This record gives sequence, C-alpha cells and structure tokens, in this order.
Amino acid sequence: MHQTANTSAIVLEKIQRTGILPLIYHEDASFMVSLLTACYEAGIRAFEFTNRGLPAPSVFKELLAQRAQYYPEMALGIGSVLDTATCQVYLDLGADFIVAPILDPEVGALCQQHGTPWIPGCGTLTEVINAQRLGAPLTKIFPGSVLGPTFVKSVLGPCPDLKIMPTGGVQTTEENLKQWFDAGVFCVGLGSQLFTNPTQGVFPEAIKDKVIEVIETVAQLREGKAEKIL
Repeated sequence: MHQTANTSAIVLEKIQRTGILPLIYHEDASFMVSLLTACYEAGIRAFEFTNRGLPAPSVFKELLAQRAQYYPEMALGIGSVLDTATCQVYLDLGADFIVAPILDPEVGALCQQHGTPWIPGCGTLTEVINAQRLGAPLTKIFPGSVLGPTFVKSVLGPCPDLKIMPTGGVQTTEENLKQWFDAGVFCVGLGSQLFTNPTQGVFPEAIKDKVIEVIETVAQLREGKAEKIL
C-alpha cells in the first residue's frame, strides 16, 4: 500500500469495515504470518504488529513481504511506537500506519511528513483534541479498561465528530463490545483478549473462527444501534 494524500481515509475505511483492529507481537515470523493469514481469511483488512521485542523490525519486514505477495488489500501498521527514531525505522520499512500508546507531537509531525496515518494514545479530552489538531485521523484511548465506555460517551457529547478507538482491556464478549459501541467508538483495538494462548499449534486455525465471531458480533451491534437511531 503506497502512501498518498488519501492514505488516512483508506486506512480508516479498512478498520471501520470490521470495527476491530487486531494487534499482537510475536518474535516468530512464520507464526506471525500464519496469524496474519488467519485474520485476512476472516475478513480483517487492517492489522497492527506491535514493536515489543528486538526481532520486531525483521518480523515486520517479513509480514510486509508476505502482504505484498498474498494480501495486497491488508493495511499493515506498527504499534507501541514511543519516539521518532523508532517511528522512522518503520516508516522506512513501509508501515501503512503508526500506533502509539502516548501523544508525542514529534512522532505526529514525522508521520505527517511521510503522509502516514498516526494513531496516538490519549487519556484526556485535551489530549484527544490536541491529537486531532496535530493531524491524527483516529485517536486511541489507552488504557481502555481504566477509562471505560463512560469516558468515550462523555467525550463525544461535546465533540461528536471525534473518531475514538479504545485499546487495552477491551473484551471480545458481546456484553463488553456493546458497551463500547453504544458509547460511540469508531472501532476497538483487540490484543490479548483476541489472541489467547498464542503458542498452541492449532492457534492460527482457531483464531480465524474467533475473529469471524467478533466481526459478526460487531456488525450486529452496529445494525442494532442504527435501527435504534432510526
């Protein structure tokens, strides 16, 4: 996926399509490729690989190579980016979007220079608004389990046009997902709650079914919310 003026819109559309952004780190490149494949076959078109270990750049490079050959529709982003040096490494590799647990204006500026969507982590309305003013098309609220759906609903009251993605503690149950989407989130980031026991040999096959189930749950929740509005 080449960076263009419309890259943010393209990435957001891919994330919004399912309403979930899977995120995970694993040091085994072949295992990560199998997870990417499972998610793609389940319908995912945006995937976040997190920068949490020394092998991360080389694993991400392999994911990009596999994407280019087999999954051209997949937007591949990198998460846990804390500084411009790390950000530059992944921009050079060809990351489609950058995700961070914090709001760092320098990282945001670097992403803008490259025309790459930046999704920073925020914990207050002030940070969310500042992120938007710095060019972030989507804001990650982190940790989601601490801030909760009530925070999202309160923030969207005076600022209904904000696009918010909670990450950290979001669960895959219908009850929890309903709370978030009823509050008005754009999408949810799912990590450990989606990728449980990632060392089992059957995991890549099992995760496909799990992802399909979550996508269907989100679709039903969105449909129900739309009917309620109408």
